[in-house]
Amino acid sequence: MKKSLFFGLVSLVFISLVACASPEAKEKKLVNEDQLEKATFAGGCFWCMEPPFEKVDGVYDAISGYAGGEKKNPKYKEVASGKTKHREAVQVLYDPKKISYDDLLEIYWRSFDPTDAGGSFVDRGFHYSSAIWYHNEEQRKAAEASKKKLMESGRFKKPIVTPILAATTFYKAEEYHQDYYKKSSLKYKYYRYRSGRDQFIAETWGDDAEYVPKKMVDQLALKYKKPSDKEIKERLTSLQYKVTQKEGTERPFKNEYWDNKAEGIYVDIVSGEPLFSSTHKFKSGTGWPSFWQPIDEKFIVKKSDFHLLYKRIEVRSKYADSHLGHVFEDGPKPTGLRYCINSASLKFIPKEKMKEMGYEEYLGLFGKQKVAKAQK
Repeated sequence: MKKSLFFGLVSLVFISLVACASPEAKEKKLVNEDQLEKATFAGGCFWCMEPPFEKVDGVYDAISGYAGGEKKNPKYKEVASGKTKHREAVQVLYDPKKISYDDLLEIYWRSFDPTDAGGSFVDRGFHYSSAIWYHNEEQRKAAEASKKKLMESGRFKKPIVTPILAATTFYKAEEYHQDYYKKSSLKYKYYRYRSGRDQFIAETWGDDAEYVPKKMVDQLALKYKKPSDKEIKERLTSLQYKVTQKEGTERPFKNEYWDNKAEGIYVDIVSGEPLFSSTHKFKSGTGWPSFWQPIDEKFIVKKSDFHLLYKRIEVRSKYADSHLGHVFEDGPKPTGLRYCINSASLKFIPKEKMKEMGYEEYLGLFGKQKVAKAQK
């Protein structure tokens, strides 16, 4: 099924020459592996299950492979035939001092459809079905409690069918499958978008789709703490204060960044939270800076807004609670969204100054070539 989705991409150049790591990806650091623990999950195509874990602090690696089957050292074609009884899976190596197994479970449930026993989205067959393999009794209890909690939440209308199984031998998949979302980002994004996974996650989880581990929440809240109102007034211009604190709106075409074409990121003018990137900016013709996605959903809050007597979706920053603008469903692919943002809410950090100003981790957004609007 995966191959069938690639027929429209014959003209694409081999992607390893086109794109660098996704904005969510981070370089793996040398660690003492004795300090790491394992968590093993299946949620359909393993290409799509690596990114949700690898972008989280405390996760050293997410390895694509095969789990739960009978044959030793299976190959991809053998697993894909359905005869080996393996599932495509990822084995997550993580530091329990930085992130808990409970946090990994929260990330896992938000990454696929746990009510589908026959496969995962467009990929059908047992080898694409979901499962959790526990490596000790503590993980078993945590997985069962997490599943029970999710079932009782009413989040899903259908029964959750993901089994919780004792871990067996995990076989690492072929090297070309590892970090596929980085090595072949265009093909990966095209496949993922066409699979329906992201649409399902957005519809099912809404504003809760992006789970932020508890320890990370505390760190981020401290790092991007909102100043007092007095401090904000002293630091901002009258327009910036009106927009960010009083839900004001600046004039179109007469604001600082509506036509800014420089490479860099846009951060909250109040707290410095990283919000948007020039790699996701597009010309909307509205006169305000427009983006088809934020850098990271964990810094964004969406609220219903009826100030104009009809419903709009307001966009605010997570920690400073600054009013940023609104999001509309008339943007380009792959999201179809248009984040219409006030320049007065933003501070632009040029790419060449990002490291100096503490935003080095987002330099991965800028590669040798950018995928304009990520249209597939």
